[in-house]
Amino acid sequence: MKHVLRIVIALIFIASGFVKAVDVVGFSFKLEEYFSPSVFNMPFFESQALVIAIFVVVLELVLGLMLLLRIRLKFTLSALIAVCIFFAFLTFYSAYFNKVTDCGCFGDALKFTPWQSFTKDLILLIGLILLWFLYRNQFQMLQPKNPSKYVALSLFSIIMGFVIAHGIIHEPLIDFRDYKIGTDLNAEKSKIEKDPSEYKTFYSLKNSKTGEVLEVNQDDYVNDKKYWEEGSPWKIEDGKTTSKIVKEGYSSEISKFKPESSEGMDLTEEILKSPKAVLVFSYQPDHADKNVLAATEAKLKSEKDALILGISTNPNTFKTINNATMDATAIKTIARSNPFVLTLQNGKIVDKMSTNDYLKN
Repeated sequence: MKHVLRIVIALIFIASGFVKAVDVVGFSFKLEEYFSPSVFNMPFFESQALVIAIFVVVLELVLGLMLLLRIRLKFTLSALIAVCIFFAFLTFYSAYFNKVTDCGCFGDALKFTPWQSFTKDLILLIGLILLWFLYRNQFQMLQPKNPSKYVALSLFSIIMGFVIAHGIIHEPLIDFRDYKIGTDLNAEKSKIEKDPSEYKTFYSLKNSKTGEVLEVNQDDYVNDKKYWEEGSPWKIEDGKTTSKIVKEGYSSEISKFKPESSEGMDLTEEILKSPKAVLVFSYQPDHADKNVLAATEAKLKSEKDALILGISTNPNTFKTINNATMDATAIKTIARSNPFVLTLQNGKIVDKMSTNDYLKN
């Protein structure tokens, strides 16, 4: 059973690392959330998020394969236990303080709530500690080097290096996002409208006579007059009214696709109904290469009978095409490159690429 446990845990780390390696830029966006002032308040790390993301992904992949192949098992288990403790702290902090709602453990391929992520990390940590005790008498016997294992580890590292580089230079090799090529935004928006999430307001009520505290949803509060009739000892506590989801509807990041003109007009319908729309996105226009932006705008003139639009966080980013604005986080969900070109036909994604690749086509 210890071999089964080792293989399962190793494969989990490899799968988690692979999903993040495919889209390492997306993982760096998640790290930026942790470094932001509202979470850990370490803004000086935000500029290094991509480097840190690459380091974490490589660590996870290499250690996962080393565990699978039983290479330097004592070191590997020690390192993985340390990694698991670190991630357990992050996920617990996210869950307890409700700061980062998705840890990005498996990128966009598999979504976990913060508490699910923490539970997963806790189970892995227990499994790794158990492996330590199961293998502790064999550490010395497993020390002799096996050249074929190190060759496999080297080849694996090289392949993963190419996967990571492709995601940085171009776009993710495998697209797990809601905006993958072939997605019909009109159909997705229709699903969201037909199956919305439902929220209810919850009141924290305190009994002025007994000191008892209750949490009551808006319907129960209205329907039971003992909570609000004249002379009732139940009073709503200030600052403790919350809104909670009571029915999970159809979920998609496409719900955040809402470009607006400089006058505040919603351009979503115009874009999705256009026979062809070519959109240029920039989530950090101040950091985008001005020459690349200019060259992209020049090439867009060759797009015939298409709606051309530049979408960024600044209404003055683009000089020769119409500007629109959208939230930076929403743009990052669509585009990993800055800037980036998305092509739609009647609301369906038919192409997406970095502007460097667009200029080469």
